[in-house]
Amino acid sequence: MEGFAELKEAVEKVKLVDAHAHNIVSLHSKLPFLSCFSEATGDALSSALHTINFKRSIREIAELYGSNISLHAIQEYRRCHKLEESTALCFKAAGISVLLIDDGLDLDMKNEVEWHKNFVPIVGRILRIEHLVEKILDEGRSEKKTWTLDSFMEVFMGRLKSLADKVVAFKSIAAYRSGLEFNTEVTAKEAEEGLKAVLHAGGPARITNKNFIDYIFVHALEVAQSFDLPIQIHTGFGDKDLDLRLSNPLHLRNLLEDKRFSKCRIVLLHASYPFSKEASYLASVYSQVYLDFGLAVPKLSFHGMVSSIKELLELAPMNKVMFSTDGVAFPEAFYLGAKKAREVVFTVLRDACMDGDLSITEAIAAVRDIFSENAKQFYKINIAVESLNSKTDQSPSHAKVDSNSETQDVTLVRILWIDASGQHRCRAVTQKRFNDYIQKNGVGLTCASMGMSSFSDGPADGSNLSAVGEIRLIPDLSTKCKLPWAKQQEMVLSDMCIAPGKAWEYCPREALRRVSRVLKDEFDLVMNAGFENEFFLFKSVVREGKEEWLPFDYTMYCSTASFDAASSVLEEIVASLQSLNITVEQLHAESGNGQFEFALGYTECASAADTLIFAREVIRAVARKHGLLATFVPKYALDDIGSGSHVHLSLSKNGENVFMDHGGSARHGMSKVGEAFMAGVLEHLPSIMAFTAPVPNSYDRIQPNTWSGAYQCWGRQNREAPLRTASSPGVPNGFTNFEVKVFDGCANPYLGLASIIAAGIEGLRRCLTLPEPVDENPENLKASIRRLPKSLAESVEALERNTTFKGLINEKLLVAIQAVRKAEIKYYSENNEAYKELIHKY
Repeated sequence: MEGFAELKEAVEKVKLVDAHAHNIVSLHSKLPFLSCFSEATGDALSSALHTINFKRSIREIAELYGSNISLHAIQEYRRCHKLEESTALCFKAAGISVLLIDDGLDLDMKNEVEWHKNFVPIVGRILRIEHLVEKILDEGRSEKKTWTLDSFMEVFMGRLKSLADKVVAFKSIAAYRSGLEFNTEVTAKEAEEGLKAVLHAGGPARITNKNFIDYIFVHALEVAQSFDLPIQIHTGFGDKDLDLRLSNPLHLRNLLEDKRFSKCRIVLLHASYPFSKEASYLASVYSQVYLDFGLAVPKLSFHGMVSSIKELLELAPMNKVMFSTDGVAFPEAFYLGAKKAREVVFTVLRDACMDGDLSITEAIAAVRDIFSENAKQFYKINIAVESLNSKTDQSPSHAKVDSNSETQDVTLVRILWIDASGQHRCRAVTQKRFNDYIQKNGVGLTCASMGMSSFSDGPADGSNLSAVGEIRLIPDLSTKCKLPWAKQQEMVLSDMCIAPGKAWEYCPREALRRVSRVLKDEFDLVMNAGFENEFFLFKSVVREGKEEWLPFDYTMYCSTASFDAASSVLEEIVASLQSLNITVEQLHAESGNGQFEFALGYTECASAADTLIFAREVIRAVARKHGLLATFVPKYALDDIGSGSHVHLSLSKNGENVFMDHGGSARHGMSKVGEAFMAGVLEHLPSIMAFTAPVPNSYDRIQPNTWSGAYQCWGRQNREAPLRTASSPGVPNGFTNFEVKVFDGCANPYLGLASIIAAGIEGLRRCLTLPEPVDENPENLKASIRRLPKSLAESVEALERNTTFKGLINEKLLVAIQAVRKAEIKYYSENNEAYKELIHKY
């Protein structure tokens, strides 16, 4: 019994993360207090007086308030005390330290989310997808707006993305409308018809059309995944508006099997009651599925609550089960949910110990996980949840809580952009200015910014850009993160816009999005990418009063001595990258003096470009902290090896790699789709190099016999070829991706990847095929193989002749890029030693 006393103490003292609840309403709300005890409405609500839950709950509320045990007495107490008083009492007794509110439930005279921070240290908002859709439709109706699916989705997606950084999760109540059997392949045409049906039904809007709901749900999932937001899904029982047959979570199998959304974290609400066993099974076999038992506790009988939680724990991992009150409208609902949850979880875990399933120590650990730790990790809540007897003063706050960020400590936010020359630039604003104005409206920037070169902050001649005109840098809030090397600062990538929501035609990130959309719309394909980041570490030496930069060491490829010497720098780089959720697959010393390589994780190409930018920032900053200079310049010492930023590419459809040949009989070990795409890249490689090898120094690197790819050919695992097919570990036959070697650290990755996709699209449109691979050193075949451009001038000439790129990449942007490249050619041809200054810029 002593062990159970210890378990009981742990249950009673743990502070709770209430991961799903709703707004509290005014005392003057028309919502009947009786609805605190039942999901029934209308005439059926009167029968709630005869339920076990009502009779038990009345006694427990009366005990808390010190009133007589009757509904009348409790309602009198509520009338005689301010709402703030009773709410403070209920929340103190409940022991709730974090409250996450779905404010999409329309309640008469409900208090705003902000109001609740008076009673709970940390409050976060959950965004209900269907409520947002209906709100947009109603706004459009009042403005007499004529909707098409495209115009609606533009507004919906824009609104969703603008809110994503301000919420802790999305939520769907599709179970109430059309059921949980989502069709993830629903077409735009089907959704368009569904929207018409919704509009025809009149207002206020209430979406029930399955095709339209499925379409917006899939798009919301895409946004959630891109912002790393979880999504809550109503499952199981609810009010009579719900068809219980359609709310069985087993209907979600189609969604859970869709590889596109395999990384999107999903929580099944309400213990899925009466389908708790089914929910437990899903959580046990799908890594992305988590469980929340609010509503089932406290609405069921005590036996029913215990049985439901036991069924959840039959198969589900205990680190996937979370508490919530599902409190709504009345503070008493939050108190009851917390009180019964503590009692029920104690009973369930005690029985598990008595049955020999758990030890006391394991049960106590489960208490912390279920009531607090699981939700903190799932919703990325960074707080120290202390026991109830803690005397620590916690000041109220209302914010999206980030696992890597305490915004109250942040003083400055850096807004980053990458120009046509590939240089990283930023403007910084105070945190308050960012929150109050910049995150929505951006900061101004001269149009000349996309005409600047590596040597001048003025626009290049012929770029058609000048000092006249200004654009807005609009922060992409999904990329906002704290600087690992400067904890009081954050950085965020930005889009170049004419106005918020309207892209500027010169924006590099938009250029990549544009060609990615063409690839998706025409061929239903997505390009994935993973970069290999090569760089040099230099140390400063003063000789005869002049500063010189010398290599960090003089060791060989994969040298253990080099790794030991640089281990403190490398370890800090890895830790910093990991703090930004950037995957480092491997790292090693490279062949050049003082040269190292980091191979980054593989992801969708736009995310890969974002990751590369942040990785460069981290590597340079950490090196600087250690008194070193890290540079991605292609070739600093002309007699040494150069640095590239090789990129591995593949194609996927519905999350499945379609570059590789799944049949095993393809001529080149890749699919026809993969071959056509790669053939397009090979054909247009000279033009692509104007994007991926953007400075004259880039061509000092691309030389025969240096593994940099100097000839226009491809090879199977041939590191002398500019395009090399490769395989992931564990793939026995064929190739899973191909590597582009003529890509270096001076390139703007968005423009580089955009040019590759454009070339690949041309290959797909023309069904191009590859020539025979070169399986030896291309230098041996130079009489029969074309040499790639030996200079930036040759690449620019190829780009100017290329009509394919003009149709896929904005022509104004192409003109600016060509002008910047010509300016680089002229300057470095006239200043032979100027390339050495590039180490301070790249």
